[in-house]
Amino acid sequence: MYKLNKKISELEPYSPITGSYRVRLDANECCFNLPQDMLDQIKKAVENIDYNRYPDPYATELCSAFANYYGISPENVTVFNGSDELITLLMTTFMMAGEILVTVEPDFSMYRFYASLAELKCVSAPKNEDLTINIDTVIKTVNESGARGVVFSNPCNPTSKGISREDVIKLITSVDALVIMDEAYMDFWDSSVLDLVNDYDNLIVMRTASKAIGAAAIRLGFAVTNKVNSNALKAVKSPYNVNTVSQKIGAIIYNNKEFLQNRRSAIVSLRENLYNGLKKIENAYSQKLQIVSGCSNFVFVKTDYSKDIFDFLLSKGVAVRLMNNYLRITAGTEDENKVVLELLNEFLAERD
Repeated sequence: MYKLNKKISELEPYSPITGSYRVRLDANECCFNLPQDMLDQIKKAVENIDYNRYPDPYATELCSAFANYYGISPENVTVFNGSDELITLLMTTFMMAGEILVTVEPDFSMYRFYASLAELKCVSAPKNEDLTINIDTVIKTVNESGARGVVFSNPCNPTSKGISREDVIKLITSVDALVIMDEAYMDFWDSSVLDLVNDYDNLIVMRTASKAIGAAAIRLGFAVTNKVNSNALKAVKSPYNVNTVSQKIGAIIYNNKEFLQNRRSAIVSLRENLYNGLKKIENAYSQKLQIVSGCSNFVFVKTDYSKDIFDFLLSKGVAVRLMNNYLRITAGTEDENKVVLELLNEFLAERD
C-alpha cells in the first residue's frame, strides 16, 4: 500500500477564516476595492485576451509597469503566483536539502513551512522582548551556524515592527549567505533596499500586489534582484507561471501610479486612526492589553484575553487574526475601525 512520506503525512491544510463577515480585518488586505474607472480599463483588457494562447512567460508588460512604479530596471524583476510560489522556489532551488536557513522569530510562519518541505534545517534568531530585531544577533546566528540563507519580513508580519535600511545593509555585507528581504509591507514605510539589488550579489527583495496595491485576488508576488539571480529565477520557475488575466490586470493597476500613492497614504492614515483608538483603550484598560507600535497596515495587540476577544468579535460579525496571546488587526475603513474599537471597548468594559 502506498503511504505518504513523513514530511507531509501529518500536515493539515491551511485554514483561514471563511464565511461572510460584515468587517474583515484578519488578512492584511487593502480595505478598498478598485475604483470604477480602473475596473472599466480591466474589463476592456480582459475582453481582448486571446484565451487560446499561453501567457507571456516573462510577463514583460507587468514587470515593466512594476519597475516603472518603483523606479527600477525591469531586468531586475521576476513575477510569480503570489509570494508563496516565490518563497517555495527560493527554498527548493537557491538552497539545497540539508542546508541551514536562518529565520527571525516571531515572523511569517510560511518561511519555516516551505523550508521544511525543501528539507532545509531552520535556525531561529530570537527577537528582543519588545519584538524588535537586533541585527548583530542575526549576523552572529547566520555566521556561527554556517547558514546559506536568511529570511525575514521588514516591516514584520505579524509584529508590524521594522528595522532600518542601515541595519539591512549591515546584514547583507556581514554574512556569506543569501539575504531574502520580504518587503511585502514596505509600501507603508521608508526603509526599502529595493534600489540596492545591483550592488550586492546576495540580496533578493520580495514585493507583493496583495497589500498596498490592493490586488490580493490576482496573486502577484515579485522578486527584485541582480541580473544573475534574475536569470536563475526565470530558469527555475514554470514557463507560464502567471496567467494572462493577472498579468493584464496587474499592469493596469501599477500604471496608475498617482492613484496607488494616494491610496497608500490613505491606508497609513487609517492605520494611525486604528492605532490611536487602540491606545485610548489601552490607557483605559492597561492591565488587559498592550498595543504594539508599528509601520505596516495593521496593529499588533498583546492580551491575555486574545481568544475570548477573537470569539466575541466573530460573534458580532467582525474577523481579526488570532495569534496565541496576540491579535493582529488590519486597518479598515473609518467605519470598520470604529466598529472594532467600539466592540473591543464593550468587551473590556464588561470585564472591568
